[in-house]
Amino acid sequence: MSVAGIIAEYNPFHSGHEFLMNQARLIAGDDPIICVMSGNYVQRGEMAILDKWSRAKAAVEAGADLVVELPFSYAVEAADLFATGGVEVLSKLGAEHLVFGVEDANLNFEYFGQKIAQTPRQREEFADYSQTYSTQYNQMVAREVGHEVSEPNAILGLAYAVANANLGSPLTLSPVTRVGAGHDDILQREEVVQSASAIRNLLLKGDTKEDLTQWLPKGEISALAAQKVFPNWDLLFPLLKYRLESASLKELQQIYQMSEGLEYKLKAEIHLAQNFSEFLRHVKSKRYTYSRLRRLCLYTLLNVTEDDVYGSFDHASTLLLAYSKRGRKYLKKQRKDFAIEIVSKVDRKKAQEGTLGLQVRTDRLFEQVIGVDQNFGRRPIEVN
Repeated sequence: MSVAGIIAEYNPFHSGHEFLMNQARLIAGDDPIICVMSGNYVQRGEMAILDKWSRAKAAVEAGADLVVELPFSYAVEAADLFATGGVEVLSKLGAEHLVFGVEDANLNFEYFGQKIAQTPRQREEFADYSQTYSTQYNQMVAREVGHEVSEPNAILGLAYAVANANLGSPLTLSPVTRVGAGHDDILQREEVVQSASAIRNLLLKGDTKEDLTQWLPKGEISALAAQKVFPNWDLLFPLLKYRLESASLKELQQIYQMSEGLEYKLKAEIHLAQNFSEFLRHVKSKRYTYSRLRRLCLYTLLNVTEDDVYGSFDHASTLLLAYSKRGRKYLKKQRKDFAIEIVSKVDRKKAQEGTLGLQVRTDRLFEQVIGVDQNFGRRPIEVN
């Protein structure tokens, strides 16, 4: 078999993702394409613009055969852990190829991954507080492989390669050169492919002048219209403010990734901040990226502790969100051989367990924002 795997957020699913899906189909042929997708929270420390079920459905309608949820403990993480979680789930589901978009597919990601995986990391190598960890890591990569890897998708592609190498290289890496606008580009109307961030900005601004059908599938546009409320940090900021001002320093110290006295800085800056962007600017230092700080704010808002995260790293199960006829046949034939449980229904018992337990708990806030249950009473979506 030539089962192809994709690790994604689809926030939202757009024409660039469809292009990558078509490239994956060339590799998979008649075999399935499996997508491991972030749920209702994404890597940059935000709520997804659209709920996980609608995004999963859009992916299957575009050619995916199985869409399963990447656990929260990996989805809201830096690139290395995000990649590790995705690669591990895909390998446990029988995927053989990892298809991912990068700025330059000619780079030898397999070599880069093997090289960095074998490079010992000295703690003092990343102890320069005048630079972020990411900057220092990129400098180490350039030194070790003889090539600067600084573009957003290339950095993530390298993380996939390192994770794959660390896991014994269960997947064949298949990078694809991206088309259209770049990862964080502003809206470029002449481009067939827009960046997901540009599309999100349009939605959050309520700009109805743009015809999104040129960049998003019709089904997803309908889902966005039906959702009505688009989650964002401006909406959540009053909740974060209350949480930070009401929690004690001792409570905040238990939050995942609350390190180096950040709890003092957060408490000192939250009271006078008028909005989330202003708050982040005041908290920002050369040591931390904005993504790192947004993730910390999300952990704080959701009261996610170190025990919560480390207790859900078991990867014993993953939630099935959507599937095609080909995906259903694959499940029926291969399910008994998977090294991970595929959950089709969340019941009260599973909602108390590690991976799913954290997902159900954190999804409660998303449910409050959009007004739709995200786990109980939901069944995987079959797309014919």
